[in-house]
Amino acid sequence: QVQLVESGGESVQAGGSLRLSCVASGRTFSIRAMGWFRQAPGKEREFVAAITWSGSTTYYADSVKGRFIISRGNAKNTVYVQMNSLKAEDTAVYYCAGRNRDRLSSQFNDYEYWGQGTQVTVSS
Repeated sequence: QVQLVESGGESVQAGGSLRLSCVASGRTFSIRAMGWFRQAPGKEREFVAAITWSGSTTYYADSVKGRFIISRGNAKNTVYVQMNSLKAEDTAVYYCAGRNRDRLSSQFNDYEYWGQGTQVTVSS
């Protein structure tokens, strides 16, 4: 069993920054990769970024490349996404996800563990 808990979502102005955190607990030894997804009202869940459990490899959606950074924390059960130059279209519920395979993926069905989400609202 793996539990993922996100935090850090809040309302910010366009152009601002936020850092979201995800803390994994339980049988974390089974996790090989972590990802961030987001879902806006009326839209499908979409990929944001992913990172190997070791932190050695990252993968970003084109929509956030150059603005967002995914990383592992000093506490190795923690994953962050630093979000810079935020835009109104970044408004969504952001979900942390984990999978038991080392290959990074943008497909939500490839991830086995999910957090409950944290709301990010970007106003103009």
